[in-house]
Amino acid sequence: MRRWKQGRRRLAAAVFGGVAVALAAAGVAGAGAGSARSGSNAAALAQAQKATAEYRQLAVAKADGYGLLKDAKGIACIAMDGMPQMGAMGIHYANGKLVGDGKVAVATPDVLVYEPQANGGRRLVALEYVVFQSAWAKSHSSPPSLFGQTFNFTPKGNRFGLPAYYSLHVWIWKHNPSGTFSMWNPNVSCKA
Repeated sequence: MRRWKQGRRRLAAAVFGGVAVALAAAGVAGAGAGSARSGSNAAALAQAQKATAEYRQLAVAKADGYGLLKDAKGIACIAMDGMPQMGAMGIHYANGKLVGDGKVAVATPDVLVYEPQANGGRRLVALEYVVFQSAWAKSHSSPPSLFGQTFNFTPKGNRFGLPAYYSLHVWIWKHNPSGTFSMWNPNVSCKA
C-alpha cells in the first residue's frame, strides 16, 4: 500500500512539473488568464473558495490526504528561475485519490498550491485541477473546462515520460496580476 501511495505521489509530482515545463517552453505561461468573475463563473469560483477555505491550514489539507510533491530533481517549490519576472507556482500538495481519477469537480481540486512564508509556514495561494487525457477521453469528446476556461494541454513525450494530460491553475487565494488562470504568478516567490 505504501509503495502504491508513493508511486501516485511521484506521478502527480511529475504531472505538475511537466505542466510548468511544457507551458514555459511553448511560451504560453499566461494562457487562460481571462476574466474569471462573471456570472456562473463567479459562483463556481466562490464555491471552490468555500470548499477549500479549511485548507488554509496545511495540517487540515494533510489530514485530508494532500501530500507534498517534488519534481524529478527533488524541488518542492516550482519557480521560473530562468525568467524571474514570471514568478512562481509555489509548493504543490496533491491528493493521491484525486490525481488521475479522470474527474474534474469544482469543490475537489486535485492539488493545493502553497507559497512558503518567512516564518516557515505555508500560505494557500491557488488550486490546481489535473486530469489525464486518456481517462478524460473515455467519456468526453472535448478537453475539460472549469470556470469558463479550457484546461491547458501537455502532450505525451514530456520531460517526465507521462501520458498526455490537462491542467488548470486557479489563483483564488492570492491575486495574480497575470490572471486568475495563469500558470505562473509574479507575486509568488519560492524565497521565503
